[in-house]
Amino acid sequence: MDRVELGAALRVWRERITPADVGLPAGLHRRTPGLRREEVAQLAGVSVDYLTRLEQRRGPHPSEAVLGSLARALRLSDAEREHLFRLAGASPPLPGRIRSIVRPSVLRLLDRFTDLPALLVDAKTDVLAWNPMAAALLGDFSAVPRAERNIVWIAFVSGERRVGLDEADRDRMDGHLVAGLRRAAARYPDDPGMQRLIATLLRRSPRFVEHWERREVKGRPDEQKTIRHPELGPIVLDCERLHVPEDDQELIVYSAEPGTRSAEALDLLRVVGLQQLTAQT
Repeated sequence: MDRVELGAALRVWRERITPADVGLPAGLHRRTPGLRREEVAQLAGVSVDYLTRLEQRRGPHPSEAVLGSLARALRLSDAEREHLFRLAGASPPLPGRIRSIVRPSVLRLLDRFTDLPALLVDAKTDVLAWNPMAAALLGDFSAVPRAERNIVWIAFVSGERRVGLDEADRDRMDGHLVAGLRRAAARYPDDPGMQRLIATLLRRSPRFVEHWERREVKGRPDEQKTIRHPELGPIVLDCERLHVPEDDQELIVYSAEPGTRSAEALDLLRVVGLQQLTAQT
């Protein structure tokens, strides 16, 4: 691990990104070029103290998960991401492993969805990136520990799921989730993250075990979903999945038919964001 070069590189990469590049307000009296450490730490899901120690050449050895999160937060190119891993004394992701690094071009595309909820997931449904509308609709992913930012985990373990209106609806969608995870596991049989996720789900969720043992292979999941928002109630949305074939990732975008109650609910979410709506009534 080259602490001197790692710290210098992290600082240079941080200072070249503007708040607008990552959808953050610039604010007044900004003395720091680019992003503040606090902003990068928030985007990467690490503590400010941890990032400070890395930049000051006294940090611990970062895990591959932390390095991947830093690469996403700093919007590194493929070559820069590989350099980051090398400086930290880690091996870049190997062929046959699930790619959880987000291309800057995909992040720019995600940024353009200002009025629709959108999020990016990898092959094992880890949530890699999301926009403010997705956080307002589905919950604040930044408040969830990085290891639990996974669609299947949320559905079967965390108890915070908002997708699905009744038990039959949820059971049908759970079946699609597990079938998709099984197909991904067949594509990446040697991926350690996939192996850990499945082992933990089998240990923690009897409902996941039930679906997993069915060994169902399903097609694409439902294109329409009902989101149970805690303040706005049921919101019926169309769900489009845009595949990023080079990385085997999916950009999921939610929309509503114009003129419907669900479209009005999205308009309201766009205005209030993550604020508690009940506090305004």
